[in-house]
This record gives sequence, structure tokens and C-alpha cells, in this order.
Amino acid sequence: MKIGIVVPFSWSYWGGVVEHAENQAAALRERGHDVAVLMGHDPPGHLTRMLHPRTGRHGDLPAGIIPVGRSVVVPANGSLPNIVLSPSAIRRVRETLEEQQFDLLHLHEPMTPAICVAALSFAKCAVAATWHAAGDLGWMRAGVPVWGFLLDRIDAKIAVSRSAAASAERWLGSGFRIIPNGVVLPEEPDPAGREHHVVFIGRHDARKGLPVLLRAWPEIRRATGARLRLIGTDPLQYRLIHSRLRFDEDGIDVLGIVTNEIRDAELAAAKVFVSPALGGESFGMVIVEAFAAATPVVASNIPGFADVAEPDAATLVPPGDAEVLAGSVIELLRDEERRVAMGRAARRASAAYAWPDVARRLEEVYEEVVA
Repeated sequence: MKIGIVVPFSWSYWGGVVEHAENQAAALRERGHDVAVLMGHDPPGHLTRMLHPRTGRHGDLPAGIIPVGRSVVVPANGSLPNIVLSPSAIRRVRETLEEQQFDLLHLHEPMTPAICVAALSFAKCAVAATWHAAGDLGWMRAGVPVWGFLLDRIDAKIAVSRSAAASAERWLGSGFRIIPNGVVLPEEPDPAGREHHVVFIGRHDARKGLPVLLRAWPEIRRATGARLRLIGTDPLQYRLIHSRLRFDEDGIDVLGIVTNEIRDAELAAAKVFVSPALGGESFGMVIVEAFAAATPVVASNIPGFADVAEPDAATLVPPGDAEVLAGSVIELLRDEERRVAMGRAARRASAAYAWPDVARRLEEVYEEVVA
């Protein structure tokens, strides 16, 4: 098939849905499909620096990415996604659909303007859509009355988890299929012989819980001598958090926005991955990525995380409790035999989310709705 994947966010700024779409496209190409991804792009320059308070990736777009407009930061669901809202994007989406003549469109977060709403408006082919977010989704209160009628254009509704499906069903009714996020499995990693590192991956959004980890860190550092590697956190935002909390930052390395290759290498080198998120996570993608690297996890016991956190590979702690978080990380770093066993269990657990199988399940949906 000729498949168009539509994402309302910007390629220039790392995020789970953007990465999901890129990996989805690669996995579908491996199965013989012709795939393009329509999403935003913010090229380097003065205007991009004015519109966005954090750094991003502004190099040449990879093959298969069709840019349709610039993005702006919009608070949504406890996060700060970079959404394309420019009116010119509507025209670009229409022109692209006319030019490409896709057999099927797969929209991610399909009720998000302007790219996805435009794609629903102009689509003349089968449409599948995936909902990723969990939580109140309060913005749907405005979206459903205005463009909710476009839902009739969607032939298959997919959610990445039970939490995401339940959140969307409040506004859109039932009928969701559950197909989880996929993970790229690296070569078989060894959980033994790791660097004495603890890794955190996430933006500085409040719901990611970074301040909780930073409050817990001085005790972890004193007890174990480990180093904390922060990935995805903008250095400027980190400095702002430090100026507010005044924590002891000994042993902390702020890597900022890095490539996927560097992120994966950091995960595969670390002894423990930590995610103290406070809520709003529909699917524990960061946990699954750590599992793929054979890295055990200490994370918050919240919906989304609890669905994927196998008990023999992860320790779940009360969200927001820095003291319990510190104790769990220290306990794991002090017991190397248990840590290695958890790493091996983590790798086994990740196989359930491998992209080749997820792509096969998506292909079955595509064949059904195109027929």
C-alpha cells in the first residue's frame, strides 16, 4: 500500500508520538509498503528561536518526511507539545494529499488541529487513527463540537493502551482496538558490567516528575556514588529548576536533547533507569525502551506505567515520594545480582512490543479498512 502517516507535531522537537511515527514508517517499509510521514518542521533561524524556548533538532529532514508547517508550543494534558496551527498548513496538507494519492492515511491524535483535522477533511481514502494521550483531555470540550463530525471519516480507531482508550471513550464512544507502541530492539545487550549510571529520559514538563528525582538525588549520590544522566531535559530549564529547588547537583550530567542513537547507548550503559512521572502517561514507552536495553527500572506506580512494568524487571514507587524513590534506587544499585537478573527479565519483557509484530498488527487493520 501507499500509506501516509499524519502527525500534528513538529519533527524538530523530540517526543513520543513523533518517534513512534518514524519507527512505524520504518517498520512498514520493511514489510514492503510505500510510506511518507506528514508533520511539522521548524528550520533553524531567528523565528524558530522566538517561537520555541528549548533546543531541538533542526538539521536536514530524513527521506520520507513531508513538512507541512511550523509549530508553536501549546500547553496540553500536562505537557508542552509543539503543534502545527498555521493556516498555511491546511493548504499544504490538501496539496500533499492530492499529489500523493495515498491508499490509506494513519493519523496520530486525529482530533488535533491543524494537520490532522485538515487531513480528515480532505482525505479521499481509508483512514485509521491512533489515540496516545491519557487523562482528562479537556481540550476535547472545544474540539468535539467544532470538528467532531469528522470522526465519521475514521474507519478504524486504535489506542495504544487501555488508559488511552478509556480517556478517548469519554468523548468519542467505544470501538477502540488496542495496539501498543512499538520498540526497536537493539542487539542483545548485557545487563552486567554497566557504568555506574542512573538515567532519566524526559522533557522538563511538570508531569514527568524531574523535581522529585532531583530531590531524591543527593541521598542516592551519597549512598552509592552513582552519576545521574539527564536526557531530553533542556539545560536552561534544568538551571531554572535548580534555582528554585537549590538541590545538591553533585554527580549530575545534563545531556539535553540527544539523538536516538546516543539515548539508546546511554540506556544500554546504565545500571538503572528512573522515571518518577506524576501521571498523564497512557503508555510506559520509556519503560519499554529501558527494558529493550536490558536495564531495570524504578518508576512511579501510575496508570500506563503499571500496565507494562513487569514486577521481575521494575520497581514501582508512590508518585511524588522522593524518599521512597531514593531508597528503591539505592537498594537496587547495592544488589548487583538482583539488578542483573532484573535486566535480563526486562529484555525478555520487551519482546512483546517489538516493532515487526506491531507493524504486522497494523497491517491487518489496514487491509481490513482498505478492503
